[in-house]
Amino acid sequence: MINYRKQRYITTALSFLLAGATVAPLAAQETPANAPLVAAASASAEAEAPEMSEQAEKAIERGLKFLISSQNKDGSWSSKDPKKAGDGGYSIAGTSLALMAFMVEGHFPGFGPYGNALDRAKDYLLKRSKDSATGAMGVKMYEIGLYTIAMSELWGMTSDPDDNKEIQVALERVVEVILRSQSPLGGWRYAPRPDAGQDTSVTAMVFVSLASAREAGVLVPTETIERLTGYLRDQAFDEQRGGFGYQGKGYTIACTAGGVYAAQLAGNRDAEWVQQALTTLENEPKMFSRKENGHFYYSHYYAMQAMVQAGEEHYARWYPKISEALISLQQPNGSWQEKELDYPHKTPMSIIILGTPNRYIPVYQR
Repeated sequence: MINYRKQRYITTALSFLLAGATVAPLAAQETPANAPLVAAASASAEAEAPEMSEQAEKAIERGLKFLISSQNKDGSWSSKDPKKAGDGGYSIAGTSLALMAFMVEGHFPGFGPYGNALDRAKDYLLKRSKDSATGAMGVKMYEIGLYTIAMSELWGMTSDPDDNKEIQVALERVVEVILRSQSPLGGWRYAPRPDAGQDTSVTAMVFVSLASAREAGVLVPTETIERLTGYLRDQAFDEQRGGFGYQGKGYTIACTAGGVYAAQLAGNRDAEWVQQALTTLENEPKMFSRKENGHFYYSHYYAMQAMVQAGEEHYARWYPKISEALISLQQPNGSWQEKELDYPHKTPMSIIILGTPNRYIPVYQR
């Protein structure tokens, strides 16, 4: 079911990338007919894209240094709560997100000052994949989704060419898990089974990972995309509220952000219902309040990329606001952890959001 069609190049251009130079997006992939996961960019920009401020760049660097200091000996990142040892510490999610946080700044395994640490993280994830009989890993489908994004973006971007085959195998295995786990209604839930049900939060995470895999060259069937669109439009979107519910029609900030981004990547960027949800998100009074937006980091992880997909005018209005908010929330140690034993997602998600102007990671580009 999975076809391998990939064009990625590792050349001396990586040395410029690591030095912080602007690079063009990765080579375009051959696109199957009738399978839009990322719509074509507009011919004319609506507004000038915002640039990263010096304060944001410093915040990112402090965040990366915190991640290096908190990496586990086995190369992973996880919750430090002793009650959540092993998979309970969400090490698949933490390690995948941490790798993406470095990649959004142009750092890849085997290159530059963080090369050795990222190599260990990559090796940890590949070992976990090999140890899995099915290719499924972690506690919930959230972790499978994040792992898929990390593998997609790593493929062809490491210093050791021998890694490519291992990453390809791991990526194709986990995509197969995702494809066969889609529910009859078109969504996903916690367990990697089609009879597990669906909710918008898990569905958004999983479908973004399929978009990333496709950008890397893995074929995602048109039927999968159409069923996902049907779930979001018919099962989760609430016309009266103008957003997406967690399970069924309704509205939450996080599900609306995730629902918009997933719908855009599925080729529905200009659909009326997606535009309505985007407007709701932009007018949400609690959006930038850490106290009132309970899933602050998670919702902004999606919302930032939804604004990128919506166009430069939306992006130009949104990025300065979230950048200012995140800079003000950074802890003295460089992290965004609000409690010592927090789950390991807040710091890497904050770095990914702040690093959006770099546009190094294909799934975060328009």
